[in-house]
Amino acid sequence: MSEVIITKSLRKLYYMGSQTVKALQDITLTINQNEYVALMGPSGSGKSTLMNLLGCLDTPTEGTYMLNGTDVSEMDDDDLAMVRNEMIGFVFQTFNLLPRMTALENVALPLVYAGLSRKKREEKAMEALKKVGLVDRVDHKPNELSGGQRQRVAIARAIVNNPAIILADEPTGNLDTKTSIEIMEILEKIHHAGNTVIIVTHEPDISMHAHRIIRLRDGLVETDVKNETIVLASDPTHRYAQQ
Repeated sequence: MSEVIITKSLRKLYYMGSQTVKALQDITLTINQNEYVALMGPSGSGKSTLMNLLGCLDTPTEGTYMLNGTDVSEMDDDDLAMVRNEMIGFVFQTFNLLPRMTALENVALPLVYAGLSRKKREEKAMEALKKVGLVDRVDHKPNELSGGQRQRVAIARAIVNNPAIILADEPTGNLDTKTSIEIMEILEKIHHAGNTVIIVTHEPDISMHAHRIIRLRDGLVETDVKNETIVLASDPTHRYAQQ
């Protein structure tokens, strides 16, 4: 199994006046292709900072980050933007949908930056919406959708470019339990299709869907273990499956 992400001694410091905040102190990790990983930790543990670095939304103060064999630690903003658009799909807790755009237009948006024609953008966006079960909502705007439907649109947007990695930051944080399980089932299907999936969550129940759980504390990896009791959202015996 090939290595998709390799970090060596990643550090991220923030300077606030005379104080230095050590958000990440020394993170050395390897994540392989098609792994399903949960990043956990209390507030201030560094999990969101690590997610931002892995997603090329920020750069480390020190250390090396290799993404698919390319060192992204020293890339400039333009190069990072290209990597984000081509290799990484993002799912956020707050959905980050544009309110004046339809579901189809929101999903197609990353393809504008990829230079695809409007027809091709709409075809690929429709295909992504089919994968998340929203073909009957393509013309609806975000305020016409439920929270779960908006997160489905956000997931469709994340996968529309066929990225190697899906990064999901608290993807169920604004959803009820039953809807959360539905979203986790979609992420499960994405993982089964071959994607590397990394979720940030503070919810133990959600982390149990991942195959590997990394816990951070004070900017350091506290534990990194294989999940021996994986919960499958698609399991028909799941307590929310038939509600």
